[in-house]
Amino acid sequence: MRAAVLHEIGQEKLEVLDDIEAVGFGPGKVKLRIRATGLCHSDVSAMSGVLPQPAPFIPGHEGAGEVVDVGDGVTGLSAGDRVLVCWLPACGECPSCKRGQTQLCLAGFMNAGTPNFKRPGGDVFGFAGTGTFTEEVVVGAGCAVPIPDDVPFEIAALIGCGVTTGLGAAINTAQVEAGSSVAVIGCGGVGISTIQGARVRGAAQIVAVDPVASRREAALRFGATEAVAPDELADAKQRITGGEGFDYVFEVVGKSATARTAYETTRRGGTLCVVGAGAMDDTFQVNMFELFFDEKRILPSMYGGGDVLRSYERAIALWRAGRIDLESMITHRVRLDGINDALDQMRTGEALRTCVEL
Repeated sequence: MRAAVLHEIGQEKLEVLDDIEAVGFGPGKVKLRIRATGLCHSDVSAMSGVLPQPAPFIPGHEGAGEVVDVGDGVTGLSAGDRVLVCWLPACGECPSCKRGQTQLCLAGFMNAGTPNFKRPGGDVFGFAGTGTFTEEVVVGAGCAVPIPDDVPFEIAALIGCGVTTGLGAAINTAQVEAGSSVAVIGCGGVGISTIQGARVRGAAQIVAVDPVASRREAALRFGATEAVAPDELADAKQRITGGEGFDYVFEVVGKSATARTAYETTRRGGTLCVVGAGAMDDTFQVNMFELFFDEKRILPSMYGGGDVLRSYERAIALWRAGRIDLESMITHRVRLDGINDALDQMRTGEALRTCVEL
């Protein structure tokens, strides 16, 4: 079968091969035929080495498709079922799951170290234990979440990661209050979803911050009340909040420099929500006096900061009701052969979200 493979960490281009085989099918596993997958910036971060991932590997974790086969012991799924890919499934048994913090379950991360593909040259890993830049993939049954018939594959794919992450940051983690002021730093797919989440929660002012003009324009269409370049943020803070700072600031880039800017843009007693996934050697610093004196809440948000299955259902309900716009988030569509052009469009900010149709 065909798949896009990164041979070595640090390479910028993927090679589309036709000699890939999905492996590992057996008890507790399902084989999926991927129909659509989105490009998430985490894929690029894994390719560059910012996020740890064994190589060679097949990127992609934001996918949807159909069940081809189910292994022994799998219940609730049958061949032909339409599903989205959950890259961080909950085991239901660990301390995090028992506390109701299923987004912190580590079972899914353990899958990342086991190859789920092979080719004549050897084993191939799937990013985050999945790998959706491919025609077929074998995953644990918990990674395959049934979707209603009225949800298109490309919409389901977005819900599988970016939309859930962004909406959840505003709704679950920060719990944005109605009438509040919000700034969102980084307006790719996750940032746009964060803006939509803040709008759903009733924020009065939502300032989108991004260096790319097309993304700023998009942010206004998705609910931002104002969109500024990074060097205009200080002025927006002064104009909108009288210099006090925003009630909520979301960092959706994954870098300590933007996290520090976000901290300084948050009012005393306000909330900084860190959504971006960054590198292990990139350290965010606050001094002990400001930490105590400013009483700013610093809240990291992992995969939307809540039960992902409930978050999927909520995203679908909001989409059906017209409260969030997911179709317009897909600005580009490509086939697998166009994957490298799509990656370049993501890196430059030209694409908000690209759907790869398989």
